[in-house]
Amino acid sequence: MTSSFEARILELGLELPRPPQSLANYVATYMTGSLLFISGQLCIGVDGKLVASGSVSEDVSLEDGALAARAAAINVLAQARAALGSLDRVKQIVRLGGFIAAPTSFADHARIMNGASDLMVEVFGEQGRHTRSTIGVASLPLQAAVEVEALIEIQ
Repeated sequence: MTSSFEARILELGLELPRPPQSLANYVATYMTGSLLFISGQLCIGVDGKLVASGSVSEDVSLEDGALAARAAAINVLAQARAALGSLDRVKQIVRLGGFIAAPTSFADHARIMNGASDLMVEVFGEQGRHTRSTIGVASLPLQAAVEVEALIEIQ
């Protein structure tokens, strides 16, 4: 692990997009004390289009659902960089919250959310290990398959 999270992003070949604009009457990030709250980020790719839409297991495969969670987590990182100026200010990824659009019979939410969690560990190492909630929902804004929110401790 390099000492710079910004360098690690480059090593991984990740492209952080321009942070998506809020879709309604809320702010994308809010900082208080040493905590940065990041509102739910949809699985929008660098091309500005949804990586996956619809319901996981019906319209979206488990593999594509995990990729969608990764894309949403990349947007979390883009929002964090925009708010902080640099990801090197991150002290700890404290918590991720994941929302997975899926039918009521679906039970593999954790596998989908690992797409986001794995990314945080790839970028931040031990500082990327976090608490997590993963919730199945009937639908998400824009018919996105996955949405991820975060709480980050900063230095």
